[in-house]
Amino acid sequence: MSGRQLSDLTWPEVRRHVDEGALLAVPVGSTEQHGPHLPLSTDADIALALCERLARTRADVLVAPCVAYGSSGEHAGFPGTLSIGQEALELLLVELVRSATDTFEHVLLVSAHGGNAEPVGRAVARLRAESRDVTVFLPSWRGGDAHAGRTETSLQLALHPGRLRMREAAAGNTRPLAELMPTLWAGGIRAASENGVLGDPAGASAAEGTALLRELTDELVAQVSRWRAGRQAVAP
Repeated sequence: MSGRQLSDLTWPEVRRHVDEGALLAVPVGSTEQHGPHLPLSTDADIALALCERLARTRADVLVAPCVAYGSSGEHAGFPGTLSIGQEALELLLVELVRSATDTFEHVLLVSAHGGNAEPVGRAVARLRAESRDVTVFLPSWRGGDAHAGRTETSLQLALHPGRLRMREAAAGNTRPLAELMPTLWAGGIRAASENGVLGDPAGASAAEGTALLRELTDELVAQVSRWRAGRQAVAP
């Protein structure tokens, strides 16, 4: 990624990239509990990894520093969770992209925390109403593994295996998410799961995480290709 991270560049170097048609990819994550075995940075790590993989595929991508705080109020009560709420996140992204479009004609947001979806969507709608060329990618995966279960554990095993505490990994509440939603709306994750896990990390593997990263990257690359070709408007 040398030379492709915005923060590593000088302003004349950025100008040269922009003159060559560079777009800016902004990872958007969170700092929130992910059970007793995953780091608080899990969502941010996934968002950054996808942006970096996109930049390896497309020469016109620069990767911005990650927005590491999101709307994580549902994780309140677990030490370490830092949430700025929906309104603050929406405003942060609006102002960030307004500033970014002083330099870049095209801005991509990659948000890997489900709780960010509504404020990110509202921010993108506001920015498009201002005629700014911005789009968003919201990675998702099949199955009922809602939070810090097998899927996110596999992703982190592929990305940062040394940062996991697999001896502490344990199942949380494994009921289907649809059944848990009334409890989650009323009392957040703490009301539904003592250890903060919705799902079961058992069976997670780096191989599974690598395969999913490849699948998500392919989806992201395809979406960006359609966007830049002007063939498809991607809804927030």
